[in-house]
Amino acid sequence: MRFDYVVIGGGSGGCAVASRLSEDPAISVCLIEAGGEGNSVFVRAPAAVAAILPTSIMNWAYKTVPQPGLNGRKGYQPRGRALGGSSAINAMLYVRGHRGDYDEWRDLGNTGWGFDDVLPYFLKSEGNARGNDDLHNSSGPLSVQDIRSPHEITQAFIEAGQQTQVPLNEDFNGPQQEGIGQYQVTQRDGERCSAAAAYIHPHMDRPNLTVLTKARAEKILFEDKRATGVQIHHQGSLKTVNADHEIILSGGAFASPQLLMLSGIGPAAHLKQNGIEVIHDAPEVGENLQDHVDYVTAYKSARRDVFGLSAAGSIDLMKAIFQWRKDGSGILATPFAEGGAFLKSSPEINRPDLQLHFVVGIVDDHNRKMHLGHGFSCHVCVLRPESRGTVRLQSADVRKAPAIDMGFFSKREDLDAMMTGFQKMRQILEAPALAPWRKKELYTAGIEDPAALEKIIRDRADTVYHPVGTCRMGVEDTAVVDPELKVRGVEGLRIADASIMPRIIGGNTNAPTIMIGEKCAHMVVQSRR
Repeated sequence: MRFDYVVIGGGSGGCAVASRLSEDPAISVCLIEAGGEGNSVFVRAPAAVAAILPTSIMNWAYKTVPQPGLNGRKGYQPRGRALGGSSAINAMLYVRGHRGDYDEWRDLGNTGWGFDDVLPYFLKSEGNARGNDDLHNSSGPLSVQDIRSPHEITQAFIEAGQQTQVPLNEDFNGPQQEGIGQYQVTQRDGERCSAAAAYIHPHMDRPNLTVLTKARAEKILFEDKRATGVQIHHQGSLKTVNADHEIILSGGAFASPQLLMLSGIGPAAHLKQNGIEVIHDAPEVGENLQDHVDYVTAYKSARRDVFGLSAAGSIDLMKAIFQWRKDGSGILATPFAEGGAFLKSSPEINRPDLQLHFVVGIVDDHNRKMHLGHGFSCHVCVLRPESRGTVRLQSADVRKAPAIDMGFFSKREDLDAMMTGFQKMRQILEAPALAPWRKKELYTAGIEDPAALEKIIRDRADTVYHPVGTCRMGVEDTAVVDPELKVRGVEGLRIADASIMPRIIGGNTNAPTIMIGEKCAHMVVQSRR
C-alpha cells in the first residue's frame, strides 16, 4: 500500500487528477473512494437522478443546521457517494461560468487562474460533439453533447424567453453567457458521462493505477508536518495507504475541510474542543462556504408530454426504458433541466447574476414531495451571493456528518436578488409560448405582495447543489491553499476540488471542478521536472 501519489476522493476533481497522473507508467497512483464504482444503471440512465436525489442511494444526503434565513428550516445537501462523486448524480449540465469569474480569481492575487490561464484545462477535458473552435475541443475525455431527445416544452420555454426580450443563446460557454437556450450535457450517446466514466472506468486496467472503492478515508497521517499517508477503513479493517511524493485531497466542499480538521489542520480552538491534536492552526479551514441559493416555481400542466405521476405516465415510462436500452434516446436520456437562462438583475452589472434551470417535471423539495398529475418547474438561483457559511466538526468521529451552515440569506442583498429573479422567471413562465402547457402555478399563484412573496421564498428556497469555497485559495497567509493548491503550513498535501474556489463561479460547478483537477495534475507533473 505504498504509492507515489494518493488521491482522496473519486469525485470530479479527484478522477481527473488520478487519471492524468497515471498516464505516466512510471508514476504509481492510488485513488480512494468511500462509495462504489459508480457504473450502475442508476448512474448511466440520466433520468434516474430523480430517484437518487431524494434518497441516500449513492448520496451522502447531508442536512444542514437550521437556517435562520430559511425560516429556521434545515437545508438539504445531496452529494454523490460513488466514483464520479456528484457528477454521478447531477443534472449533467456542462457550464463553465463567466470568464470574469476566473479573472476575478486572478485579480485577487491567484496568478495562473485567469480565464485565459484556465481555458486550456477546460479544453483538455472537453470532448464536444459540436467540434473544435477557439472555445471548444472535441477530443477530451469528458463527452459533451446536445440533449438527445429534448421535450417540445423546452423549445417553448426558449420562445417564451424571447417573447420577454431575453436574447437567444445557443452556447452558454461561448463568447457571451447572457441569454436563454438549451444546455449541453455531459452525456455519451444518451448515457451519463460522469467524471469516472470519462477519466477512470476506461483505465481501470492500468497497472500503475489502484482504485479502492468502499474505502473511507479517516485521517491524513503526518511525520512532523509532512503528509505521508492516509488511514482508511476498507474491507472491515483499518489500513494505511502511504504516499512517497504527495497526497491530493478531493473530497469536496464538505468532506475536504472535515478531513483536514480530523487530521489536525484547522481552527486550533475548534480542534482542541473535539480532542484533536493540532498539526497546523488554519483558522480559515471550513470558512468561506458559498452556494447558489435557489427557488423553484412549479406548475401543473394541461398536457402530459412532461413528467408526472399518472397511469398514462407510468406506461410512457415503461416504453421509454425499452427505447433507452435500445439506442440511448427518449425521455430517459433527459437531464430534466433541459433549458436555461443567464440573466442580469440590473442592466448596470457587467455579468449575469441570475440563472434559470427549466425542468420538464414538477420539482418540489428536492423531489422529496410528489404531486399527482403532470407539470413543469423552473429554478432561479443567485449566482453571486454575498452570504457566507461554515463547515465544522460535530465530533472527532469521521462517521458523523459535519455541521454545515450555509448561511443562506444572511445578507439581504441575496434575498433582493432572488426577489428580482423570481419576477423575471415568472414573466417568462407566463409568456404566450407556454400557454398550451400552463394550468396552475403552485404556491405563488396570484401573489404580488412583496412581504408574502418573501415569506414563501424563505419557506421553500434551498441549494441548487453548488457548494464551494471552504478551503479557499489565496496568496494571503490565512488562505488554506496557495495558487499551486498546496495546503499552507504543511508539506506534501494539495487540494483539488471546488473547496478551493475563492469566489463561487457564475454557473454549474462540475466542469470547473474537473478543470481544477486537470490543472492540479499538470502542476504536480511540472513539479517533478
